[in-house]
Amino acid sequence: MEPHYLAAQLRKPEGEAGHRVAENMNTSNSLIILHTIEKLHLQPNDAVLEIGMGNGFFCKDVLAAADNVTYTGCDFSPLMIQEANTFNQERISAGKASFYEASAHAMPFADNTFSKIFTVNTIYFWEQPVQELTEIHRVLQPGGRAIISLRTRTSMLQLPFTAYDFHLYEKEELLPLFAAAGFADVRIEEELEPPFEVHGHDTHVQLHALYVIAGKK
Repeated sequence: MEPHYLAAQLRKPEGEAGHRVAENMNTSNSLIILHTIEKLHLQPNDAVLEIGMGNGFFCKDVLAAADNVTYTGCDFSPLMIQEANTFNQERISAGKASFYEASAHAMPFADNTFSKIFTVNTIYFWEQPVQELTEIHRVLQPGGRAIISLRTRTSMLQLPFTAYDFHLYEKEELLPLFAAAGFADVRIEEELEPPFEVHGHDTHVQLHALYVIAGKK
């Protein structure tokens, strides 16, 4: 898949290619997603929102983390909503999960709805990140926790597709965005991921993950 086409599919998966890209994302992002879920410190009865959940593969991991957790997924790709609904049908029928087609800058939820919110590798596609972060702050409950996880600009530039419509960040650029959106007690945890071989290239890449952990007073 050509880098510019892959970049478009990562932003908004569509068609058969979107199906394949979503499956590949589950594999390539599994470590950063599972570590994000761990850092949420989920408690019984938490109401969790994942923004940009793809095909909803990790819904099961959220629900398994504590008793009586409910999960909501939000994605602006109709294909991903369709696949998430299919993949999680039993969880939906049990009242444990629900999925909504919406963009992060205008979510169909009331103020203070969720106790925990997370999103992984979506901030690159936000045209006005303070607007999206303000919307996340709006739907987060006071005392709740939000985690926005991403990889650093320096490490992501090793991947050819990031040259196309990716807005990449370094650690020091993130805190002002969260402050402008109204978040409190913002901190960043870092992690070097295991090296992996880039398909079609005789080289190995090591990504540098950032977990921005923020609260709401």
